[in-house]
Amino acid sequence: MTTVPTTTSHGPTGAAAADLRSRPGTPVRLEGLTRRYGPVVALDGLDLEIAGGELLALLGPSGCGKTTALRAIAGFDRPDSGRVLLDDRDITGVPASKRDMGMVFQAYSLFPNLTVAENVAFGLRVRRRARSERAGRAAELLELVGLADRGKRYPHQLSGGQQQRVALARALAVAPQVLLLDEPLSALDAQVRVQLREEIRRIQLELGITTVFVTHDQAEALSVADRVGVMRAGRLEQVASPDELYERPATAFVAEFVGTMNRVPAILTGGAVELLGTRRPVTGATPAGGPVVALVRPESLVVAADPAGRGRVVTRTFSGASTRVLVALPDGVEVRIDVASADSQLLTPGAPVGVTPADRPVLVAPAEPA
Repeated sequence: MTTVPTTTSHGPTGAAAADLRSRPGTPVRLEGLTRRYGPVVALDGLDLEIAGGELLALLGPSGCGKTTALRAIAGFDRPDSGRVLLDDRDITGVPASKRDMGMVFQAYSLFPNLTVAENVAFGLRVRRRARSERAGRAAELLELVGLADRGKRYPHQLSGGQQQRVALARALAVAPQVLLLDEPLSALDAQVRVQLREEIRRIQLELGITTVFVTHDQAEALSVADRVGVMRAGRLEQVASPDELYERPATAFVAEFVGTMNRVPAILTGGAVELLGTRRPVTGATPAGGPVVALVRPESLVVAADPAGRGRVVTRTFSGASTRVLVALPDGVEVRIDVASADSQLLTPGAPVGVTPADRPVLVAPAEPA
């Protein structure tokens, strides 16, 4: 198992800190970005506003356009139409090297023949900064990311998590206005991913730097971002805080992509939905009346042992404080329900149970054709 070193609890000091903190967070705006690759539409009139100092995560399945959007911000990919604005200045035609942005890639992209400190200082070397300034800033940034004692090592002598910290320090060394992170943690094991995403968030908050974080991992996006933009087919389905995105998804796609979601047959009538023997109000877009599918989170279903219940427990998965119970309902429907482990002793495989939705509005989607 790869380990991540303990980082210092204080923020950066010296010239690096002064440069990184000297500017207020810079807003970014995308207006009507369109990008095609032959017949494939990667961005379809994308509009997005990123507040100064905000960490915005772009989340979505492969091919949804999130990396294309990031590359358009960075200047590595020129949109076919639309504009990229940095602090209200149109930079659509500005080369990537002149956009004052730092980028961290999935594959680290460190120079194997340079030491860790030389990697961090590389951007400053290109900018012809003095040797003493480069060395001082590299030392400060390595301290910030918890690698103060690794400066003389080479990338191959570091773990994957440590290499990604070096890549982050290198991106920050030039005091960019915007930090861009392209799936920066996907090549790391689970424990390191959790630790490093917490460190990225800590550093981002300390510096107040505007940050765009691209990921396909919903847990990653929800845990670090101020807001999350869920993308599908080159468009944004919803942009909202993690809480709102999870609790009040705007569309069925968002509901099912973010977190686990049960699909329960239901009937929509009179502006309310009938499911599992109860009637609940509807939230979000309302399809035509009649058969629909109710989208219900595992924690929004209530299960209880009931000799007369029409459900049967299939499996019971213990996860510490909570337990997930898989219940088979009539007509071949199965639902996942999260309950407190202390209340789950009677919910053993084969036990008859009753299932009802919690007393809250329900998101519905059109029923799939028979």
